[in-house]
Amino acid sequence: MTRLGAVITQAIVHHYGRDEYLRRLANPFWFQSFGAVMGMDWHSSGITTSVIGALRRGLQPLSGELGIHICGGRGSQSRRTPHELVSIANRVGLDGDHLSTTSRLVAKVDSAAVQDGFDLYLHGFVVTNDGKWVVVQQGMNGEKRQARRYHWFSEGLTNFLDSPHAAIEGRTQGQIVNLADARANLSRKGQLELLTSLGPDKIVRELALLEKEPPNTAEGQAQFELPHLLMPSHHDVRPADVNMRRLHGNLAAAADRGPVDFENLLLTPGVGARTVQALAMVAEVVHGAPYRFADPARFSLAHGGKDRHPFPVPLKVYDETIGVMKSAVQKARLGLDEELQALKRLDEQSRRIERYVTGPDLKEIVAGEFRRSSQFGGRSVFGWEPDAAEEDQI
Repeated sequence: MTRLGAVITQAIVHHYGRDEYLRRLANPFWFQSFGAVMGMDWHSSGITTSVIGALRRGLQPLSGELGIHICGGRGSQSRRTPHELVSIANRVGLDGDHLSTTSRLVAKVDSAAVQDGFDLYLHGFVVTNDGKWVVVQQGMNGEKRQARRYHWFSEGLTNFLDSPHAAIEGRTQGQIVNLADARANLSRKGQLELLTSLGPDKIVRELALLEKEPPNTAEGQAQFELPHLLMPSHHDVRPADVNMRRLHGNLAAAADRGPVDFENLLLTPGVGARTVQALAMVAEVVHGAPYRFADPARFSLAHGGKDRHPFPVPLKVYDETIGVMKSAVQKARLGLDEELQALKRLDEQSRRIERYVTGPDLKEIVAGEFRRSSQFGGRSVFGWEPDAAEEDQI
């Protein structure tokens, strides 16, 4: 994940720039698809930890070249974020105190101003050399064994308490206290007034009034609509989770462009048809428009998942994918853009033909992956996949 995440990042920055990369990290649908194509189970709450951790490791040696820095992480690592930001700011000429304060304020908003039953345990801060940033945080509800992810983006952010989130991922949990909502301005002012008044009497009186009167529902004030990713309760990949038309477009484009671009142009040893299928989905993660990531489960069909959802990770295919991407990015640095353009054509072909191509159903595709898993170096947290023929004999 470290290696693949790094080369995908390089490809996106090469084509679209750092700002676009930050916009994608702030989009929960793209973020989930990114984690899925990297081989983390598409539904696991661990996607957030794994993606941030992989990017932190993979981009650190490239920070000088890309001007992108990943700070924070899980637990104690998250608490070191302000110090890391000051250190980076001193190196690249940013206001370290401002970034450090921003990190603390973002964490405080999602842990105190937003009281939704989720306790923050992860804080990832991505900052560029020009001071733009994205924060990805995650909280856990221990009772329900559910996670919620919060995305922040500096672009367009004017106030940390005026509906500041770029997006939120997670299921509705009923009524919550959200003092970061733009509609809570009167409530915030009222609380400050109570806090600055002398003695507890006024607070007690106000509380008594609130208990007698029905709550103000703030009719006429529309709720600010965020991109809101809702994951189903099941972890296996089902047909309803995948846009089959787009998947068939990926597969057909791989079959059509593969022999043209990846044998005659890329000339990468060992790259077979299965790797080109994975590359078609990686290419979409690099080039796809936001609306194309509404079904993040589809991207798990590139490299499977560590818990065998939808199938074990085919390590041989994964390594070949990294090899192709790495070669393409390295040559693009030297001005030789043909390989990255070949990947772009693969994505373009997927979109052109997905309107009319057909293919096998999801169950058949997944069954085929399991049959060939040993051939592709299939592995999961349960170990290496046995050879299908040996299993039949047993």
